[in-house]
Amino acid sequence: MLVDSHAHLDDPDFDPDRAAVIERARAVGLRYILVAGGGTGPDRLDSPLAIAESHDWIYASVAIHPHDARHFTDSHAEKILKLAQHPKVVAVGEIGLDYYYLHSPRDVQKRVLIRQMELARQLKRPIIIHCRDAWADLRAIAAAHWKPAGLGGILHCFTGSHEDAHTFLDWGFLISFAGNLTFKKAENLREVARAIPLDRLLTETDSPYLAPAPYRGKRNEPAYVRGVTQELARLRNLPEEELARQMLENFEKFVRDGQSSPRPLGGEGEPQGGGGPTFCGSWG
Repeated sequence: MLVDSHAHLDDPDFDPDRAAVIERARAVGLRYILVAGGGTGPDRLDSPLAIAESHDWIYASVAIHPHDARHFTDSHAEKILKLAQHPKVVAVGEIGLDYYYLHSPRDVQKRVLIRQMELARQLKRPIIIHCRDAWADLRAIAAAHWKPAGLGGILHCFTGSHEDAHTFLDWGFLISFAGNLTFKKAENLREVARAIPLDRLLTETDSPYLAPAPYRGKRNEPAYVRGVTQELARLRNLPEEELARQMLENFEKFVRDGQSSPRPLGGEGEPQGGGGPTFCGSWG
């Protein structure tokens, strides 16, 4: 009953053996994988969907990653709108801010984040957020440009504080943890993971990055999400199967919510209502 809510299966690292990687994931019990958009660059927006279309248990998202914000154009926005009409695309993401690498200037990242939030509002889809060393700016932008949409989303590969987590929980987000949860110096992150409501948690790999212990330093893959699941179960003092079952329910609800609303292409229609090295991978 395992779930990998964020994997970059379209990454070139998987080109030699992608089919075998997917087969191994299924063999160890993965029920779902979400292939996250943006990781292979703005010219390959459709690559996550190509994988999802070939497997009925794999879903996709679509977006321009903050690293590539400087390349964002109106044609990318049009393609995101088009691709997101596909029923296997359940979110706009990963989008966000990354001030650690600064592959794109901060002001450009902010502008492109807001633009993609606008696209998600038009599509009535949740978002998947990447944030590294930019939590204050992310909170301010999300409060102004996303909270009013009432559509929620996922904070992927969470590395923030209790305050960050609970702010976004109040806005309808799920909090997803990756292999860095198992790193020796990630005790602060584990403290946050102990406090998140069980029905708002998700597991992920962010593969090919951030392999959990004991695979750290190797290429990560969806089959290794069990290490994250086991660590969360340990932190919450729950049997692994019970924790995994809850992750499954949480992900299925996220997918249902992401597929349930009509997503008009035209117009501006919006929904009513509402310490240590624990960083995500360079693209994750």
